[in-house]
Amino acid sequence: MSQKVEKPVLSGQRIKTRKRDEKEKYDPNGFRDALVAGLERAGGDLDAAYKFLDAAGSKLDYRRYGEVIFDVLIAGGLLLPGGSVSMDGETPKTNTCIFNANEDMDTMRNFEQIFLKLMRRYKYLEKMFEEEMKKVLVYIKGFEPQNRIKLARMVALWIGNACVPPSVLLVLVNEHLVKDNLALDFVLEVFATVKQERGAASLVTALKRGQLEGRLLEFLPLNRRGEEALASALAARGLSELLKLHRAQAEQEARRALTAALRDELADERAPKDLVPELRDLAVKLDVPDHEVVAIIWYCVMARGEWNKKEELLAEQAAKYLRQYTPLFAAFCQSAKAEIALLTKVQEYCYENMSFMKAFSKLVLMLYKTNVLSEEVILKWYREPNSSKGKVMFLDQMKKFVEWLQSAEEESESGEEED
Repeated sequence: MSQKVEKPVLSGQRIKTRKRDEKEKYDPNGFRDALVAGLERAGGDLDAAYKFLDAAGSKLDYRRYGEVIFDVLIAGGLLLPGGSVSMDGETPKTNTCIFNANEDMDTMRNFEQIFLKLMRRYKYLEKMFEEEMKKVLVYIKGFEPQNRIKLARMVALWIGNACVPPSVLLVLVNEHLVKDNLALDFVLEVFATVKQERGAASLVTALKRGQLEGRLLEFLPLNRRGEEALASALAARGLSELLKLHRAQAEQEARRALTAALRDELADERAPKDLVPELRDLAVKLDVPDHEVVAIIWYCVMARGEWNKKEELLAEQAAKYLRQYTPLFAAFCQSAKAEIALLTKVQEYCYENMSFMKAFSKLVLMLYKTNVLSEEVILKWYREPNSSKGKVMFLDQMKKFVEWLQSAEEESESGEEED
């Protein structure tokens, strides 16, 4: 009979295992205190302040408290909603911050270097900084006027060195900031500083990069939101080049809107002559001049065409197709400028589409016979040089027709003399 073997019994005190995965309590105040203490030891020396921040990254949890670092460096302590600084704790604030610095650009550039070097050293802070700035800018109403100027100048420097994208300024399009002119004053200070530091070309590039050029009016209070008020505000800060940029963007958007509207109307296959009143009204509303309207009509009409692959048949087909749209072209070709614009578009199109090379003179003749293009404009085009593509190639095509026009012109002049 086998002997029963007893299982060993564990005796002694049970040891508690440490919960290594238990996260430490989130303590922004404690992190701030450590940061403030180190910055205060620097005694206002920005080089010493950076050396502390550089070294502290190996001891303090920058990944978790990145936004606290930026709060402290900007405002001296933890920013509360609304823009005030938390005064909880024994040392809630440091004097080594942007808001406590002089507002001259030399001082601002020295602070810029701290941010720049810190984010180069700890790359993960870059994205955190962009998010932090979206929060800080919403608080500008709570900052002292002088601190808003300092922050605007710093934002200009940060945009210039790509620490933040220009689009971050769009968070200022907020009713409580716009209505009191705070948003407008802030962005104008940013723009003026970018221009001063990096030049007008860099400022224009920054606005395009942030897609701000078409949204400048949004920074103005609703009761002043208009082209005249914007022009006045920009001129007062020496930023007239931004008005040109804004207007160019507005014109481009107007052309896009007109193109989309015409494309939709043509798709509904409405009679071209019936489109004239609506297109005229929309062009007036969007402030698109006739010489641009005829170019848009040409683009939309030609985009709908389906062309024969046989080049010898294409010229006749294209002329027949375009003839149905001549009432639309004629309605907007009421000036020499508009006629030249249309003739130039025909020239460019025929040059860029090889199969249309031999169709140019036939299309011009059709537009002449249907009273869209005048004799004077065709002769002016033939006699005067222009920089558009392909003119040299089409002069030979037009030679016989132009000679006929010239002889008719001479006969008319001689007839007048006899009278």
